[in-house]
Amino acid sequence: MKIPRVLLAAGASGSGKTLITCGLLQALVNRNLKTASFKCGPDYIDPMFHSRVIGTKSRNLDTFFTDENRTRYLLAKNASDCEIAVMEGVMGYYDGVGGTTSRASAYDLAKTTDTPVILIVNSRGMSVSLAAYVKGFLEYKKDSHICGVIFNQMSPMLYPRMKQLLEEELSVKVLGYVPKVEDCVIESRHLGLVLPEEIPELKNRLQKLAEVLEKTLDIDGILELAQTAPELQAPDLKKLIQEDAAFAYHTEEKVRIGVADDEAFCFFYADNLNLLEQMGAELVTFSPIHDEKLPEDLDGLLLCGGYPELNGEALEKNQKICLAIRNAMEQGMPCLAECGGFMYLHQEMEDMEGHFRKVCGVIRGRSFRTPRLNRFGYITLTEKENTGLGEIPAHEFHYFDSTDCGAAFHASKPASKRGWDCIHKKGRMMAGFPHLYYYGNPKVPVRFLTDALEYKKERRMKKDVEI
Repeated sequence: MKIPRVLLAAGASGSGKTLITCGLLQALVNRNLKTASFKCGPDYIDPMFHSRVIGTKSRNLDTFFTDENRTRYLLAKNASDCEIAVMEGVMGYYDGVGGTTSRASAYDLAKTTDTPVILIVNSRGMSVSLAAYVKGFLEYKKDSHICGVIFNQMSPMLYPRMKQLLEEELSVKVLGYVPKVEDCVIESRHLGLVLPEEIPELKNRLQKLAEVLEKTLDIDGILELAQTAPELQAPDLKKLIQEDAAFAYHTEEKVRIGVADDEAFCFFYADNLNLLEQMGAELVTFSPIHDEKLPEDLDGLLLCGGYPELNGEALEKNQKICLAIRNAMEQGMPCLAECGGFMYLHQEMEDMEGHFRKVCGVIRGRSFRTPRLNRFGYITLTEKENTGLGEIPAHEFHYFDSTDCGAAFHASKPASKRGWDCIHKKGRMMAGFPHLYYYGNPKVPVRFLTDALEYKKERRMKKDVEI
């Protein structure tokens, strides 16, 4: 499949990847190009910016969660109807799992998808040394895939000389520069960028940034580079099913899954939701903050992560829906909850002001804030109880802990001896801090939807008996 594509990477976090990616995406949309954007790694918020503010189709690509075939399948699936795909790297270009490997790095994604890379270089305080810096990245791996460079925080007077220097001395194309754009900065908080709807006049900021980049970047050159990407060798769904039969699963009939979606619960992998629908789910959104009851005729609940700690008072005030969730689960409704959703299921949940809020009361314990990132990064979940799910690649990133994290699985850090027990797997509930990406182990959504169908049939039989 021919998919014009580029990956924007950098030597380190804080080099301007996200800002420049957003500005470039906005510029491409302004040119009426149908654009797909992808975030390397398990990030939720950057794709939210890309889709909600700029209007691009945005997904994640993560080579820890998915092998080469599944990664290329997802790229092809999500970019097949677009004119260009833009990927945003993570951390430093070669930085991967365990801090000692390049696995799951931006480089790993570029290699897996055979994508040309543009290296964003924060050039503040450098001139000729830029050549040495870029040369190191070009030569560290023979197949670096780095084909272009963008200078960030560079003066327009210095740029022509640095462009000439690098293009004469290195086999790389310089594709523009970005001056200081302080009035276009996107703020951050403890889990990353603030949410799109929280930044006043965000669209205006990005439009202004796009106008700057139209003048300072060689966008035509970037489009030409994207066209040089070779055809993507991607498998189709039949091939995926041959590798893992779980991908062929489909419920006998539709099941209605209630998905918490509001200011407190907003961390979704779009591919997770799409896979649930592909397998037979009808997704119905509701708000634990604003709705006093659950949607009618639900067969299951999905409580994802987000910022419940910033909305503790509102969540506590809405005891009607807390009670509705608790009653539904006590009656056997399946629930898949992770991180913030897991915290919400506790008897008490500490918010960012240090107040313990009474919430759903399904899990007999309290979640509480810790002074630093408690558990961070990729993990592999190995079942301790016979769940039938096997190993699950997952990710944790939270400043909170729990008096009862569960013990159905053991989490192991890759390239490390560190590990811990986690996740409640009781009846039809699976709840814990780890974030799951369903393409990493499709048995997870299969089990969830199988439980939902079973619950639906039980309710139907109960109604028939009552009649």
